[in-house]
Amino acid sequence: HANEVNSLSIRGDIVVTGHTDTKGSGEQNDQLSRRRAQEVVQLFVERQFPANRIEAVGRGERDLAIPTADEVDEPRNRRVTIEVR
Repeated sequence: HANEVNSLSIRGDIVVTGHTDTKGSGEQNDQLSRRRAQEVVQLFVERQFPANRIEAVGRGERDLAIPTADEVDEPRNRRVTIEVR
């Protein structure tokens, strides 16, 4: 839950990675995944996490959680992962 970020004592850097399903073009999905990651970054920044210690990355339809063919609507692939380094 996003509100729990306030109570975290994170000492490292954070990488937020956005992902999509395979619907749409690769370029569209790359853009969508970057926007998805940037929205989560904004939540961290709004909760006073230093913006210079967090990075947004878009992977588009690469690294699918649930392997599918192209043009498959799979909600579990539309996600964001957060890595603390």
